[in-house]
Amino acid sequence: MRIAFMGTPDFAVPALHALHDAGHEIAAVYTQPPRPAGRGQALRASPVQLAAEAMGLEVRSPLTLKRDAEARQAFAALDLDVAVVAAYGLILPTDMLAAPRLGCLNIHASLLPRWRGASPIQSSILAGDSESGVTIMQMEAGLDTGPMLLRASTPITGDTTATTLHDALSAMGARLIVQTLREMPGAVVQTEDGVTYAARLTREDGRIDWTRTAAEIDRQVRALTPWPGAFTTLDGVVVKIGEAKPAPFPDGVSAAQPGEALDDHLTIACGDGRALRLLRIQRPGRGMMDAGAFLRGQPLPAGARLGTH
Repeated sequence: MRIAFMGTPDFAVPALHALHDAGHEIAAVYTQPPRPAGRGQALRASPVQLAAEAMGLEVRSPLTLKRDAEARQAFAALDLDVAVVAAYGLILPTDMLAAPRLGCLNIHASLLPRWRGASPIQSSILAGDSESGVTIMQMEAGLDTGPMLLRASTPITGDTTATTLHDALSAMGARLIVQTLREMPGAVVQTEDGVTYAARLTREDGRIDWTRTAAEIDRQVRALTPWPGAFTTLDGVVVKIGEAKPAPFPDGVSAAQPGEALDDHLTIACGDGRALRLLRIQRPGRGMMDAGAFLRGQPLPAGARLGTH
């Protein structure tokens, strides 16, 4: 098929490679323009742009589509069979949705209609879902409301992180979009039963509330690492928690305040009478380090409190 591919982050790159390897004609690749990044704020091309350029594909990076009639006309002039969208980052106007012969297909990282919206991977872990997956969806004007063509699922376990789930769903999406274009299965209309929305994440979503249960905070750490990052405060200084695991109270300790260190090994009381053992921590201006290295530079004795400032 003659395709336009529209994506920006790492998540989308395997799908671009898979479509190219499957022999589809990729007429153009649309991605977000280079953005300032790093300490020097130098412009950095998106992962999709770098991958497309390495394959010798034409890259287009309009700042907007809604207000750029010329960009929309150029898209229509591609005479496409289909457009494939994966975490592109711009809303497609209705005239663009209708331009390809078979419309626009979205690789969405959830089992729709659960977790429509911006952060389906993180939201599924935060909510304690037992599974996640990818849905190939026919795009329409609503937010992830279109008919579904193909789905596949994968378990979420107590060890699943946003990173591991992202990578699994990225590979799954690449496989499913190739299968979808090969088979063109019949579309299934989404029901309104079970609809949930995954809001766009902010830094504040990472703030740990130690009055919550150990299981909830564990899911917060796993869901929000590496971004925006789960964090707390120690003596008024923000520290990020990169890895943790639920744990019982140490022997001889029966009660404590939420956020209180229960021993000298970073076992922290939570709000449900259980604790969380912190395994990887990051001080400001430093890299993420394991608990032993952290404690050598910053002892945290039993009775100290986290999150009090």
